[in-house]
Order: sequence, then structure tokens, then C-alpha cells
Amino acid sequence: MITKTFKEISKKDVGIAGGKGASLGEMTSVGIPVPPGFVILAEAFDRFLEETDLGVDIVSLLKKINYKDLNSVDRASHEIRDMIHDVPMPKDLAKLFLNEFKKLKAPYVAVRSSATAEDSAVASWAGELETYLNTTEKNIFENIKKCWSSLFTQRALFYAFEKGVFLKKHQQKIRAGTSKIKDSYPVSVAVVVQKMIQSEISGICFTVHPVTQDRNQMVIEAGYGLGEAIVSGQITPDTYVVAKRDWSIADINFSKQTRMIVKNKRGGVEWKPVPKKKQNQQKLNGRQIIGLAKLCDHLEKHYKHPQDIEWALEKGKFYITQSRPITTLNSRNT
Repeated sequence: MITKTFKEISKKDVGIAGGKGASLGEMTSVGIPVPPGFVILAEAFDRFLEETDLGVDIVSLLKKINYKDLNSVDRASHEIRDMIHDVPMPKDLAKLFLNEFKKLKAPYVAVRSSATAEDSAVASWAGELETYLNTTEKNIFENIKKCWSSLFTQRALFYAFEKGVFLKKHQQKIRAGTSKIKDSYPVSVAVVVQKMIQSEISGICFTVHPVTQDRNQMVIEAGYGLGEAIVSGQITPDTYVVAKRDWSIADINFSKQTRMIVKNKRGGVEWKPVPKKKQNQQKLNGRQIIGLAKLCDHLEKHYKHPQDIEWALEKGKFYITQSRPITTLNSRNT
């Protein structure tokens, strides 16, 4: 079985579904409103490499990298990504993935990388890999392969090297040329395929104040359009501080927003002007802020650890699209 629906996955499945996939499965199991989807397990990437005979070539390129030479890393990255791009998706895998895609009955999906690492607490890979929004049946295989190959971007290769995922116990095999891809690069990648939410408003919630580290406050950021505008830092969102003791709003700081990211007619995304009458408006009203805060608090209580949560609002309903632990808290506050 190389695909699993969110309902078949829990937080225990990081090793096969990656952190993102496991989190979506766990949230689904406890009733959090998560857009439906499935995970192409890391094993599928291994099978892709075996069926296309790319594994040996990738191992050969990996062992030649000189990490003191930026050009060496960049050259290997481009060669590996081009190789994965140019090889057609094997027919058996294509049939499997297309069947699962059709079960979602969604014209557009988000295709997200979800890395698996031997030590996910150290090598969280947050932000290292790629996501493709508004994917259709026409380009789903291409975007799955792009997610797989994003494991070998220049940035990801350096990150893996710095985090020590190239295990010393495999170096003899690597030098001898007898290693498999798992030996020389013991990080793999699962792929999340999830119904696309065309959010009117979206954002982030930190269930502990990220600046003061006050555990009795949470901070919600909100902006018009798809959440990538906020995650990438390309807009200044509204910021709402909520007191968790009595569910009061302690502070509101709204920002003018003149542009937003939305789906375009070709199925991709584009920047679009925010209507002038909405540019200076507060994005969420008080009732929505408290409702979202309570939903995020439920997640924090479930995981028993402060969370960094991505959310989206479509047609009046909140959806949670990702939740990960906040790892930057001082030890005296944890």
C-alpha cells in the first residue's frame, strides 16, 4: 500500500507519511476540520526510483558533491531534478495516484511535500521543500515529481548535510558504490494531495505568543486570499492577540492590504488587487477571531505542546491546513 487517506494515518506515521502528512491524519482523526486528501507514502518515491532506474544515478551524483563548493552542490541539484522531471511517471504508479485523485471529486488540489527523516525533531524540514497549489488532473504527475525532486534542491541538500542526515555508518558503502538511495540519503519524501481551499481569508495562529512567549496568549495573523502570501512574508497581515484565560481579545492591529494571491484562470496562482473598500478593513470580526482561537486551542491541548497552525476561511467555514510544534520556545518557558 503506497497511498493512504488522511483517515488511515495518525501522528505515529511520520516515518511513512512525513510530518505534514501525519499531522493532517492526526487532526482528521480527532475531528478537526481538515480538507480531505491522501498521502503518497515515502515508499512510492523509492518505487519510482527503482522502476525508472534513477536511484543508482542519483547516488552517484550525491557522493560526488563537495559541500565546500557552492557550484558543486548547485550542479548536482540541477542534474538530479532534471533527471526526475524528464522520466515519465511509471504506469502502475500513475494509475494508483489518479484513482485516489478522482475519489476527492475536487477540480483543484494542493500538492505538498512531506519529508521523512530519521530524527524529525532535529530535522523538521519545515519550509525546505515545495508546494504546488491549484493542481489539476493535467499536471498532477508533474507536480508530484517536483515535490519528490525538491528533496534535492540546493537548499535542501545543504540542510541535510548540516543536520547530519548523511549517516557515517553508510559511508563505506557509498565509497564502494554499493549503496542504495536510502543508504546515501536516508531522508525520503511523501506527498500530500489535498482538496484545494480557495480561501477568502487565511493565515497563521501561534498558540503561544511568539515574541513574549506568554503561554496565556495566542496570536492570530490574517490576510486576504491564499495563505502563501503571509507564509512567504510578502504581505503584512492583521494581528490579533487573544487571552486564553477568558477568551477576550487583548489587542487588534489591522494592516492595509492592497493585493492578494488567488487562483488564476489557468489553474495556477496570481497576485490580484484587493477591492479598495476592503483594503483598510479588519479581516476577521470578533466572533470569528474567538471561534478560530478556540479551535486552535483544541489542537494545542490535543498535542500537549504549543502549535504553529495554518488556517483558511472559505464560505464562512474555517479549515486547518497544517499544524506543527513550535520549537523555538526558551527552555524555561516549555
